[in-house]
Amino acid sequence: MSNNNIAFVFPGQGSQKVGMLAAAHQQFDVVRETFAEASDVLGYDMWDLIQNGDQEALNLTTTTQPVLLTASVALWRAWGSQGGVQPAVMSGHSLGEFSALVCAGSIAFRDGVKLVEQRGEFMQQAVPVGVGAMAAIIGLDDEAINLICAETSAAGEGVVAAVNFNSPGQVVIAGHADSVATAIQALKSAGAKRALPLPVSAPFHTELMKPAGEQLAEVISGIEISAPLIPVIHNVHARVETVPENIAALLVEQISSPVQWTGCVQAMADRGAERFIECGPGKVLNGLVRRIDKSLKCFSVEEPNVLGDAIAELRI
Repeated sequence: MSNNNIAFVFPGQGSQKVGMLAAAHQQFDVVRETFAEASDVLGYDMWDLIQNGDQEALNLTTTTQPVLLTASVALWRAWGSQGGVQPAVMSGHSLGEFSALVCAGSIAFRDGVKLVEQRGEFMQQAVPVGVGAMAAIIGLDDEAINLICAETSAAGEGVVAAVNFNSPGQVVIAGHADSVATAIQALKSAGAKRALPLPVSAPFHTELMKPAGEQLAEVISGIEISAPLIPVIHNVHARVETVPENIAALLVEQISSPVQWTGCVQAMADRGAERFIECGPGKVLNGLVRRIDKSLKCFSVEEPNVLGDAIAELRI
């Protein structure tokens, strides 16, 4: 059973934390099975890393990406196992787009886990740790941010650009670390209220990621992609795609293109979505969805009691 006013959204990097999903892992067999399956694919004990590792290790993109995808798929399976209604539409933020496609039946879980681990490797190889950076800019309009980033790139030795249009008044910039630092000062001078460095280890969604995209294209060509069973809104253009070859091309393009998250949420709302379930650790996307449209109702389902309450409420 699906519900036309329900959307599922899947978080990207930055939502990972040591100890996440502990209660869900204890309560749901399917969550334990999902982490065991991912560990089998990747050759290490993912659950032990999440519970007993350190945050710095968890923040390395080669680790973060498969960990977050697995967490999202585990909660999606828990939702289904408890009788949760199927959404009418899905979208994921950056890495979360891969989680959405796995949950929508477009990519097999085992393929998806390995694929995003390799994606993380390619992204990290494209720009070594410490060379790139990302920062969230709060309280400045998109046009001003784009202009200052362009001026900073033109005047300096490195690249910086707006890469995540997360909500009105919240945009993420990324690029070479020195250029990001220079842009931050200029953006603050222009009136930005805050500039927050993000816990990531590569400058995602910039032109610096194009070599990673070329490598990703080779890997994607070797896995089976199907038409999603649930429509997925894509980050690159905030539209649905159903042709497998086009989905593959969008996943490659996404790695070096801005995430149009505001557009994705608006597209889901335009299709009738009024209630958004964040399927993954934390509540980052809840906050962004509310900033985009205060009329939308949001749920996060990392905790079993909240998941159960959401299932009961959304049956109505």
